[in-house]
Amino acid sequence: MSEQHKGIHWLVGFAAFIIIIAGLKAASQIVVPFMLSVFIAIICAPAMSSLRRRGLPTWLSILLVVLLIMVGIGSLAVLVGASLDSFSNQLPNYKARFADEMSGLIRVINGMGLHISYDQVKGYVDPSSLMQMVANALRGLGSALTNLVLVVMIVIFILFEAVELPKKLSIALQNSSVSMGKFDSFIKSVNRYLVIKTLVSMLTGVLITICMWVLGVDFPILWGVCAFLLNFVPNIGSIIAAVPAVMLAFVQLGGLSAGLTAMAFLAVNLIVGNVIEPRYMGRGLGLSTLVVFLSLLLWGWVFGPVGMLLSIPLTIILKLAFEANPRMHWLVVLIDSDTSDSKR
Repeated sequence: MSEQHKGIHWLVGFAAFIIIIAGLKAASQIVVPFMLSVFIAIICAPAMSSLRRRGLPTWLSILLVVLLIMVGIGSLAVLVGASLDSFSNQLPNYKARFADEMSGLIRVINGMGLHISYDQVKGYVDPSSLMQMVANALRGLGSALTNLVLVVMIVIFILFEAVELPKKLSIALQNSSVSMGKFDSFIKSVNRYLVIKTLVSMLTGVLITICMWVLGVDFPILWGVCAFLLNFVPNIGSIIAAVPAVMLAFVQLGGLSAGLTAMAFLAVNLIVGNVIEPRYMGRGLGLSTLVVFLSLLLWGWVFGPVGMLLSIPLTIILKLAFEANPRMHWLVVLIDSDTSDSKR
């Protein structure tokens, strides 16, 4: 292939990628509930399979799993909704307390010979806007669940289809270049990743909620939910979850409590992320830290908070598509976290 044809090929490929992303963003109101349903169905599939192995009929297994989903999501929505309303009402008070706390901190700093003013700090740090951003992100995620009936219906149909899917795929891929074994391996790896990550994230959220309650930080359930959701984002999710909680602790209780809150987040994430999760997860699905951050930005821009939550599974799907195309192997090497020769 000549250099000119190569240039045209890459230009057309890049244009197609931009068109696909623009189309997904334009259709986000339809795509987001579907993606969320697929995400929930993948997590619930092992529970359904376990019930079917115990002799329960398929329809009853799905009914029990769906009831569990609705109870869990409904309870979480009520708790988070109540916390968000109270949090929004308290924002003016938190802003005033922040001014008082920062004034005291600035006096201490000025006493050490460093002369700064509160107006300078206020221009760079506005806690109300940051906390409002957190509230808006959680509301955006909640809005994706407002059409709960649609999400549940899609989950039901996906779970029914999952029973016959392996047989259909084996027939469909019989004469295809994509092997059934490779596809099945990918499905199992994503399923295992999502199930283990969900359980580990739930543990993280519960521990953070307990820590915030013990320290006396307002809205401990809200910060536990933030820790649960952002734990799906590797490397940087725990940092993002800690910032608003630490700032609230500083505003509400002072600098010492803010430091204890930061230490609580650090301890929980070190224990869960470096001890418990690797024991059950094993080797990760192989994405570099930069790719994780960029995928968080890209899918968050396209699909909003749900896109951030599902950014890693979505990027893994893209990686699988690149692996299926030999000409894209170089891109797989770039986005993979494993630099060993076995990848090449």
